[in-house]
Amino acid sequence: MLRVSSALCHSWRGFRTFPCAAVEVKNEPILGFNEGSPERAELQKALADLKGKTEEIPCVVGDEHVWTKDIRYQLSPFNHSHKLAKFCYADKDLLNKAILASVAARREWDLKPIQDRAQVLFKAADIISGPKRAEILAKTMIGQGKTVVQAEIDAAAELIDFFRFNAKHAVELESQQPLDSDGSTNTMLYRGLEGFVAAVAPFNFTAIGGNLAGTPALMGNVVLWKPSDTAMSASYAVYNVLRESGLPPNIIQFVPADGPVFGDTITSSEHLAGINFTGSVPTFKRLWKQVAQNLDIYKNFPRVGGARTPPRASCTARAQPVLCHALAV
Repeated sequence: MLRVSSALCHSWRGFRTFPCAAVEVKNEPILGFNEGSPERAELQKALADLKGKTEEIPCVVGDEHVWTKDIRYQLSPFNHSHKLAKFCYADKDLLNKAILASVAARREWDLKPIQDRAQVLFKAADIISGPKRAEILAKTMIGQGKTVVQAEIDAAAELIDFFRFNAKHAVELESQQPLDSDGSTNTMLYRGLEGFVAAVAPFNFTAIGGNLAGTPALMGNVVLWKPSDTAMSASYAVYNVLRESGLPPNIIQFVPADGPVFGDTITSSEHLAGINFTGSVPTFKRLWKQVAQNLDIYKNFPRVGGARTPPRASCTARAQPVLCHALAV
């Protein structure tokens, strides 16, 4: 699926150049799940494995799995007697701990070559396309009430395309450099934001949750990912795929939380660098107002970007902002 051709990319991480590869990607095929097909059998097994079971999902800060006293459950929307997941809300202290741990890890992650960061998303896309596809689809279907077609378009094809195309474009972006002139060399350095990005995910799209957290990390940022209560199981599966694909600890913190507590905590932190959001207009307005009211405390000017979640679940892709600095040298 991935075709690699030779190319030369320039990186000014430490003012050096190195060779890399240009990756050509294609849209992930949408599987048919026809009677007797291998994907249908795998999905039916994954659905059966989840039946009547409750997955335990902690907050994850670095490599530490943390449980607070505020226990919650994700219920299947069409079978409220099935508790698909047991999870807990991060409190203010835990969120602040996650922020400080992320900020401490930011510089080392940002200094990694873009090819290394992109490789995490390429590998995650391959894993979701292959061995984890049925599991993530099953958790999306049971947890978010989607049909197999809706889940396949969202949690498989769209998420895989987000990861592959964003990684490809990130590599290509760094290779785009300004023209030189007589007696001078001009270079553009793409850097992550100095602080942390808060990723606030919607209830109805597994793909958007993974993209809101994964793409800022790709661009050298550290992220606090607040998954939706009603997409918890699928979101945690995506997070684990990212870690399995080589994402270091503290780059994305998986922190379910009460909405107002999360919003109040991130917007009152001097380290807030951006908010990547998909959800309701009132929630977005509240966050934006809080950022504006706290402008004087921030070390930088936070980037605030988002999209509205439609009232009905559909399967349209949304572009999210690329969160990085472009610095002319």
